[in-house]
Amino acid sequence: MKLIRTGRLILRNWEERDRGLFHRINCDEQVMEFFPFRRDRAQADAKMDEISAEISRDGYGWTAAEIASTGQCIGFVGLHDAEIGPFAPPGSIEIGWRLAPEFWGHGYVTEAAAAWLDFGFETLDRHEIISFAVSGNKKSTRVMERLGMRRDVSADFDHPRVPDSHPHLRRHVFYRLSREDWQARKKAAS
Repeated sequence: MKLIRTGRLILRNWEERDRGLFHRINCDEQVMEFFPFRRDRAQADAKMDEISAEISRDGYGWTAAEIASTGQCIGFVGLHDAEIGPFAPPGSIEIGWRLAPEFWGHGYVTEAAAAWLDFGFETLDRHEIISFAVSGNKKSTRVMERLGMRRDVSADFDHPRVPDSHPHLRRHVFYRLSREDWQARKKAAS
């Protein structure tokens, strides 16, 4: 993939030096509060390898987010083919993120996600980008709203991969951003 640079970040494929951080953001209780699973080191390594291969193949994915001035990886932000069955139109692409807690509240996700939205609409020529989160995940839904995404209450759904043991994580809220709305926001900001 081609590196994406923002004002403070580099969005890139995963590197060997990122394995510790990738494991941490996949097992940390704070980070994974809205997920019904935690990954041990072997599972995290396998998932990182899978994601890295997808990025190499597709040119996008859950890419590493690195602070440009320090070289420190802080988590991931990216676009991914939506894998939620009938709850999203075929061919849908979603935007998502996961950062280590010490990097929350600095605007990194919003900055990186805005760059990925540009990529999705300009380079991938998408007509819509979606996102979704557990209904109680206010931090993520606030980011979606800052990005100009709009909640589609009629599309809220119970996630099919959330096990019965975690009913409080089942309900997901659904957000959309159309190319037209993205273009209007870009024009208004310039």
